[in-house]
Amino acid sequence: MQRLLIAFLTCLGFVLPATAHAWWQDDWHYRKQISVDTTPQGAAINDALGRTPLLVRLHTGNFTFDGVKEDGSDLRFVAADDKTVLNHQIESFDALMGMALVWVDVPKVEGGQRQDLWMYYGNQKAPATGNGQLTFDPNYTALYHFEGANGLPAKDTTAYGNTAQSATGASIDGVIGRALQMSGQPLLLPASPSLQHNAGSAFTFSAWLKLEQANGEQLVLVRREGEQSLLVGLNQGMPFVEIDGQRANSTQALNPGQWQHLALTAEGSKVSLYVNGRETASLALAMPAFNSVMAIGADLSASAYLPFAGAIDELRLSKVVRPAAQLLADASAQGAESKLVAYGVDEEQSGYGFGSLGFLLNAVPMDAWVIIAVLVLMMFQSWFIMIRKNRMVSRVSAANEAFREQFAKVGTRLEMFADDRDLAQRLQHSSLWRLYQVAVKEIRTRREQGADTSSVSAATIEAIRCSMDGVRTRENQALSSKLSTLSNAIAGGPYIGLLGTVLGIMVVFLGTAMAGDVNINAIAPGMAAALLATAMGLFVAIPALFGYNRLITRNKEVSADMRVFVDEFITRLAEMHGESQFSEAAHRRGNHTNASVSA
Repeated sequence: MQRLLIAFLTCLGFVLPATAHAWWQDDWHYRKQISVDTTPQGAAINDALGRTPLLVRLHTGNFTFDGVKEDGSDLRFVAADDKTVLNHQIESFDALMGMALVWVDVPKVEGGQRQDLWMYYGNQKAPATGNGQLTFDPNYTALYHFEGANGLPAKDTTAYGNTAQSATGASIDGVIGRALQMSGQPLLLPASPSLQHNAGSAFTFSAWLKLEQANGEQLVLVRREGEQSLLVGLNQGMPFVEIDGQRANSTQALNPGQWQHLALTAEGSKVSLYVNGRETASLALAMPAFNSVMAIGADLSASAYLPFAGAIDELRLSKVVRPAAQLLADASAQGAESKLVAYGVDEEQSGYGFGSLGFLLNAVPMDAWVIIAVLVLMMFQSWFIMIRKNRMVSRVSAANEAFREQFAKVGTRLEMFADDRDLAQRLQHSSLWRLYQVAVKEIRTRREQGADTSSVSAATIEAIRCSMDGVRTRENQALSSKLSTLSNAIAGGPYIGLLGTVLGIMVVFLGTAMAGDVNINAIAPGMAAALLATAMGLFVAIPALFGYNRLITRNKEVSADMRVFVDEFITRLAEMHGESQFSEAAHRRGNHTNASVSA
């Protein structure tokens, strides 16, 4: 049914945006357009980001998961030139639930621009190539997604292998996949050579935090070396950075119960604090040298500080200063309201591949397809009825016109054509011919029974009229048959389509909520696909409405012709047998008409 609908809507592809014709490799049957948008309509970042690990959130609102391998190992990301393969890492992939998180290494992201890349999939023989060590640049010295199970130490994604020294906390749903719920015990990062820090050298710390209670002074990052110390924490929910007792307080607080991005950069004699990608505090002091264990979420030694009460996700350490624009991009693209990444069309290499139309159809959920299938059946049924009834009325009208040409020659010889078989064959579709035949049959029946047909009484004339009216009623019933189906299509089509839209929107919102991505670029494809059901319902109802009105008008014309012919035949019959009979018959007919009007 999906292919049937696609074949029916192919013509719409001519008015939709054109897509690139190049294809990376023939073994991959599908691809999806993904855009990095730093324009004012997107993330509104004017400065260049350089090399950026881009988070791609896939869920049922922007991806159907049809054709892709269950573990996503056939995913490949290719630059806009359809040649350059980009490194990627799959943090999580669940085709059954319709959710996936993938990090893509974009070599260069410009400010104030929109650039495209392609996600290829649909190759069941493709091996897994995702690699976090290649996806994140070597200036990241430690990076934790916290995707591991409970009881396992947090694993470092980078090539430095700075896996946490011990397991602490519990795994919960985070802002990006899984997160670590702190238990009051510190998450200890090893004192490895890659995590050593020389005095005044560059350093960047960033993480997503979900504060539970803004009470007291809570520690997020602690590092001590003799008398020297580095503390990053929260004072009544207000972030601060403290070096050797000198503190700078943020001007923006973290709201309890919300995921928010916190970052620290240090180089030379300046240390800066960022909240949600915006600098909120700075300290004119060089960061001292450290060669010790780094504690996350609590202090190793007894102190007046409280452990961090909340959860942490996507913890990153770098040996360079990450630009403010990149920190803003992280806060914009990784959170629940991502504006940096936009999801475009899906294409199929050897299938229909209708650009935006194919993307729209691929985004339609299964329950909406069921509704659309019902509407397609209604559409073809109503079109079949309209075409068939229109042809029937056309045949009747043409045959009636031919009969009238012949009947104009009758004069007072009413039975002139009753035995003409050739004429009967040509006028087999004429409703007037059938009225004529029943009237002649009534006259001949009375003649065969010995009645004097040269002098027909008014009662006999009325009896013949009643016989003709009975045939006319059956002819009208034949003309009106199946029109009730069109009425059902007109009245029920939009409601059935609306049902499909409501179900589709429910699925979109459910998938979006489960994926934690509520930006318009994630919701819009699923919403547009869900609205396709309503559009289909209107597409069923509107042609049926015009067809129904046209058929009703033509049926009325045929019915009027039959009514006029009955009056004309009865008048001629009365004329043949004297004025008195005609007057009496006319008088009776008038009374009958008045009685009908009164009724």
